[in-house]
Amino acid sequence: MDSIEQTPVHKDEYSSEVPEPSPVQEEYAPVIFAQDTIAHVISLDMLSGEEDRGNILRARESGKGVLTAPFRLIKSNRLGVILTFAVYKMDLPPDATPDERTQATDGYLGGVFDVESLVEKLLQQLASKQTILVNVYDTTNISHPISMYGSNVSDDGLQHVSALNFGDPFRKHEMRCRFKHKPPWPWLATTTSIGILVIALLVGQIFHATVNRIAKVEDDYHDMMELKKRAEAADIAKSQFLATVSHEIRTPMNGVLGMLHMLMDTDLDVTQQDYVKTAQGSGRALVSLINEVLDQAKIESGKLELEAVRFDLRAILDDVLSLFSGKSQEKGVELAAYVSDKVPEMLIGDARRFQQIITNLMGNSIKFTEKGHVLVTVHLVEEVVDSVKGETESYSDDTLSGLPVADRRQSWRGFRGFSPDGPIAALPSSSIDEINLIVSVEDTGAGIPSEAQSRIFTPFMQVGPSISRTHGGTGIGLSISKCLVQLMKGEIGFVSLPKMGSTFTFTAVFANGSGNSNNPKGQQINNQSNSISSEFHGVRALVVDPRPARVKVSKYHIERLGICVEVVPDLNRAFSSISTKEATIDVVFIEQEVWDNDFNTSTPFVERLRGTDISVAPKLFLLSNSLSSTRSTVPASGIPASSVVMKPIRASMLAASLQRLMGVGSRGNSCNIELPLSLGDLLRGRRILVVDDNKVNLKVAECFLKKYGADVVRSDGGEEAVSLLEPPHKFDACFMDIQMPKMDGFKATKLIRSIESKVTSQIEQGELSVEAFDNVSSWHVPILAMTADVIQATNEECTKCGMDGYVSKPFDPERLYREVSRFF
Repeated sequence: MDSIEQTPVHKDEYSSEVPEPSPVQEEYAPVIFAQDTIAHVISLDMLSGEEDRGNILRARESGKGVLTAPFRLIKSNRLGVILTFAVYKMDLPPDATPDERTQATDGYLGGVFDVESLVEKLLQQLASKQTILVNVYDTTNISHPISMYGSNVSDDGLQHVSALNFGDPFRKHEMRCRFKHKPPWPWLATTTSIGILVIALLVGQIFHATVNRIAKVEDDYHDMMELKKRAEAADIAKSQFLATVSHEIRTPMNGVLGMLHMLMDTDLDVTQQDYVKTAQGSGRALVSLINEVLDQAKIESGKLELEAVRFDLRAILDDVLSLFSGKSQEKGVELAAYVSDKVPEMLIGDARRFQQIITNLMGNSIKFTEKGHVLVTVHLVEEVVDSVKGETESYSDDTLSGLPVADRRQSWRGFRGFSPDGPIAALPSSSIDEINLIVSVEDTGAGIPSEAQSRIFTPFMQVGPSISRTHGGTGIGLSISKCLVQLMKGEIGFVSLPKMGSTFTFTAVFANGSGNSNNPKGQQINNQSNSISSEFHGVRALVVDPRPARVKVSKYHIERLGICVEVVPDLNRAFSSISTKEATIDVVFIEQEVWDNDFNTSTPFVERLRGTDISVAPKLFLLSNSLSSTRSTVPASGIPASSVVMKPIRASMLAASLQRLMGVGSRGNSCNIELPLSLGDLLRGRRILVVDDNKVNLKVAECFLKKYGADVVRSDGGEEAVSLLEPPHKFDACFMDIQMPKMDGFKATKLIRSIESKVTSQIEQGELSVEAFDNVSSWHVPILAMTADVIQATNEECTKCGMDGYVSKPFDPERLYREVSRFF
């Protein structure tokens, strides 16, 4: 309503007295709610009035708004209309019949509108220098239109007529607009025409500029597409170049390492063996460098993918410890690893890439640490969160070597879910089988200068120009590690203090593999671990060491063998514990630091043990991490050299020492000879074709396979290999090089498979006699790719051309065993 004083209702329905009762009829529509200005209409029956009844019934049957004819509003005496809508109980389809709409009707909604007030408000929005006159008509009866707004003064001037739609198809309305003044003078029309012409020219200019701009954008797009094609071609060329360089470098390196491996099997004196080992180490370092460069190329091209295999995390750490054991013993640096017992025995993920990360981090720590220790710890993220909350600020007091270390809590300060002061929440697992690991590698080395810490993960960047000359390396190990950690859905960070050391920490997500026994290799590893543990079941050990951090590591490795462990801080308490305990102590592990610091007690300790009335004296083992100190201590200690356990401690090495000294289980480390013997059993008497265009590689492959009893036939080309493998033949397998002139390994394999398929089909159809083909009805000789191209030699490409697997150069006995065991 225009104002609160206006009370728009019909004249014939307005009465200040009490309303009369509605006449008797089939249905009623009483007003149950009204605006305050027209509250007096509440309880009135809207179906009693003839026009209201018609409008309501029409609104109900059509489902649309219905307008009344214009009428004078009470008090204001201005024209107004009522707009009525039907309200339904449910949503009806657009094509619903009137009966359906009548049945679904729940009530009605009506509104009273002051037409003059609405039009005047509209006119206030029009911006014009001339006054506009507006007339609104109800033209439902075209012969007698009803004026709803405006004056009835006629004017012969120009006017514009437009239809108005209020939503009621039954009633029609129109609006007629005209200027109040007379039409403009001709000069104004001329000026307007000129303005329109100028505007048209400007629009044309804009259109022309737009067309030119579109053409330029299209040209730029074509240029960008051409540059994109060139970039892709350059990327392919780079990958091919790296593959070729890799092949050309690894091929002669395969010959060098292969010949050195064969040379080690000959009769050499100590000096000659040292020379050969040095050459082998240099060759492996070169191969490792090639692998790092190729990994970096894969990362940049986005082609690096992770595997999902079942593996033993603790066994991998033992392998890495073995890799750096020689270097740590030479330096006298204590090297150790600890895995929380809450971490599952078996995990599912990329074991090789996880080992690569650990190797990179430990390699850097060993390289820059001259004294103290290097420690690798593995925990669940949730476990670290709970434990760190209870730690105090004196975190670095209790360390493996006693030297202070950088606070590892600072190394994860930027991780998701960790605040700067420590972890605030564990990273949630999306699945109950998901394992979130956090791995820390701490050392007491030289540390990283503050100015160099910002570029530590940048490829090919090192701390200083003298680092590569002093310690070697390319500076891409940490960059690759960071990319691998990100692929494992983790993060990596570090904290480093000059002259104190560094701590690198990373997280990784794996699947729980403890309940999955589908992988035979993982099951075999687990069974071996269980068999070793069962050999020492019931054995009790005593560890003599006053340092809790070091005791924790020693106890972890000993308990892996199923041995019950007790701890004492010195030799006197050790003797008391041995002599007074009701349960027998079978083994005593003495830390060399305890032995050296209390040397006056050490020798009497051995004699007192021999003089006790214990039926079986416990076996003594000395835990040492330095070759030089061991040589000086052992002769005067009374402990035989065979009882010295060199650190880093590993379960397999510890088990071998116990088996040798205690006579438990099999003597020696059977794991070292199991693979060659099994490989010999598989290859002995097998007739194998080796195809390679390089004579050195042919000789290396021949000597390697003959070493395990295979009957080897050599071929220097793909064409000759196709001829030799045409059925019938006597070969049990073929080792095929991929990159060869004239006919490469892929093409040769496709031809061989085509010939085999054709012969097999003809035998099945009876076109050829099976007796003519050695009574073999289905021909398929196993073909293994033998290549130094580690980028293209993948399972997918080998399988596509019909190969059964591949072996990367230089030869690896474990890889070779894994491949040939699928066929023999």
